[in-house]
Amino acid sequence: MHYLLLIGSGIIMGLIAAVPIGPVNIICIRRTFAFGPLNGFISGLGAALGDGIFAAITGLGLTWIAILIEGYATIIELVGGALLLYFGVRAFLSSLTPKAENDGCESAPENGGSSLAGAIASAFVLTITNPATLLAFTAMFAGLGGLAGGAGSYSDAAFVVAGVVGGSAGWWLFLTSLIGLFHTRVDSNAIRLINRFSGALVALFGLAVLINLAAKTF
Repeated sequence: MHYLLLIGSGIIMGLIAAVPIGPVNIICIRRTFAFGPLNGFISGLGAALGDGIFAAITGLGLTWIAILIEGYATIIELVGGALLLYFGVRAFLSSLTPKAENDGCESAPENGGSSLAGAIASAFVLTITNPATLLAFTAMFAGLGGLAGGAGSYSDAAFVVAGVVGGSAGWWLFLTSLIGLFHTRVDSNAIRLINRFSGALVALFGLAVLINLAAKTF
């Protein structure tokens, strides 16, 4: 029962981290519409692995890594904001059309999800370049009442981290499978509109990060 509670707590944290709409969600939704549920899910899996990294840092008490991330938070945010702006602009300018689901990969070389490896890598990088996620997991682990992290054992924390990855991955599987039902019904004009809309939103997220960073720095 104790381990089930730990895993359940992790699943809840994974869902809390994954469900809110943000730039990674928008990118995964766009890729699912354009290239099928496999590409979208693999992108989401990259985000789930990123959440798992932050959960492990917090849950296993790796404070030196947390301090290192906080020390380089400005550079990390700069990289993250620039990447969001880059992916947003490329998506906005993309002229991709729906691709058959036989392999779930994007065909255009200019996009971050041009292959399943590129899809998972790009989503992973976008997730781990958001230091605010580390703070969110710190708060969520504190809410466990000492069941994991510094007050518990490494094995306890490992179960929670596994739950985080599982909860986040489960959300992406559900979301991309649901959207995938409409994938083959979307024509090239609709995909073009989705590219424009999602690209603009992601680019705006990137600009917001960079503007906020400039305001804090100067």
